[in-house]
Amino acid sequence: MVLDYTTKYRYHRHMTMNKSAVATGADLDPAVALFHSLSDGTRLAIATRLAQGGEARVADVMAELGLAQSTVSAHVACLRDCGLVVGRPVGRQVFYSLARPELMDLLAAAQTLLAATGNAVALCPTYGTDSKCCDGPEPGVGAPEGKATVWR
Repeated sequence: MVLDYTTKYRYHRHMTMNKSAVATGADLDPAVALFHSLSDGTRLAIATRLAQGGEARVADVMAELGLAQSTVSAHVACLRDCGLVVGRPVGRQVFYSLARPELMDLLAAAQTLLAATGNAVALCPTYGTDSKCCDGPEPGVGAPEGKATVWR
């Protein structure tokens, strides 16, 4: 195997990768930030909660997840900084919601991929609908075998 990192092209197993065909380095920073923002279980649960139940205050998410205010606020700030969540101030409160409906497509694709790999997880990609995809037992309590519920 020949590896040559001295040029703008990478050689792997004698195969040239076209520079324009694959994004590298700084070109991937937005994607890295997006996936990083969803890489934490708490942030994913918050995004899923907002997807299923619509807007919520930090206090609402605290009560539902059983986490400290500082923890929820920090995770919401990360989601906000990545452009996934927006806040709507009402008096002294801020109601958070998903910033982009495309996040629902990403959650749905992740759910499909996980199911295809034998790791089914319900991520509730039903934002703005009456569907309750995650009605059922609490996570880990009586969930069907092979199926985990991220949010109820």
